[in-house]
Amino acid sequence: MSGHSKWATTKRQKAVVDAKRGALFTKIANQIAIAARSGTDPNMNPSLAMVLEKARQANMPKVNIERAIARVADKSAAALIEEVYEGYGPAGVGIIIEVATDNKNRTMPEVRNTLSKNGGRMADPGSVMFQFARKGWIEVSEKGEDAMMTVLDTGAEDVEESEEGLEIVTAPSDLMKVRQALIDGGLTVTNAELKYIPTTTVEVADEDGEKLEKLLDALDDLDDVTAVHTNAA
Repeated sequence: MSGHSKWATTKRQKAVVDAKRGALFTKIANQIAIAARSGTDPNMNPSLAMVLEKARQANMPKVNIERAIARVADKSAAALIEEVYEGYGPAGVGIIIEVATDNKNRTMPEVRNTLSKNGGRMADPGSVMFQFARKGWIEVSEKGEDAMMTVLDTGAEDVEESEEGLEIVTAPSDLMKVRQALIDGGLTVTNAELKYIPTTTVEVADEDGEKLEKLLDALDDLDDVTAVHTNAA
């Protein structure tokens, strides 16, 4: 699969993690609370294991993690709902916006307003999603032929070299299996998550690129937004 996007949310988050640590912890806590609904034991719940790994990589305090997991049993806590919104940005770039919210009536207008204020607009359900595929996404810090061969032996669907290492695509159901196989093979996994990966991409000129970056940063700044994906090339 081609079309790995330089506009990936993960790379932007890594660059600003110190400046926006509190906001990042809030987003991860919401993801933990949602994943923990399927079980609070990460050994039995792969989705929770993945989010806990993200929390550790972000140096999220243990007490914050425990509080997020405990939210599942807290009957007084507002229920979180997962939503996926679709939109268009500058140059017709498709945008998928994942949110975790306890109030859809607050979150949808916030997303809509953020898009419209930054050169984008909301799209009808399904009008953008068909340009993406739900896949497992893993990053490792190693490069080179040996690392590439190790990846290919795990059953991954695709692998590409980047500045930071290797970027690996898997079937959603194979994400945790491939991740463990990479670790067992001696590679250093720096990120593993489910993502919407573009199947077709849109070329973005420099001027539109600046507008797009501003829009994506504004979406990331919304407390309820947990991930943003685009098909910008």
